[in-house]
Amino acid sequence: MVPPPGGRGQNWRVRAEPDEYAEAVLDAVELIPPGCVLSYGDVAELVGRGGPRQVGRVMSLYGGGVPWWRVIRADGSPPKCHDGRAHEHYRAEGTPLRPDGRRVDMTRARWPGPS
Repeated sequence: MVPPPGGRGQNWRVRAEPDEYAEAVLDAVELIPPGCVLSYGDVAELVGRGGPRQVGRVMSLYGGGVPWWRVIRADGSPPKCHDGRAHEHYRAEGTPLRPDGRRVDMTRARWPGPS
């Protein structure tokens, strides 16, 4: 069994291919435009099921091929262990940051969703 992209540790043994829910999460993440973000809970709402933890699990197992840096914690914090790389993307895309420069300004950067 080959680990999926983005898999870590022994978690890759859970599933070799994303299931229907994971595919829906990844499709939703691909919709988020550059310079915008959604929280894990926002993505769950967009998909119509699951919650922040389920979205986080999908992103940790399969999120390497989508703009993962656009899915963040509700307080504006980037994904743990990837904050340096995420900030490179935020600067390149012009994502609004809070004055501390460490978190995304959710008020200005949150994507309202597809029209």
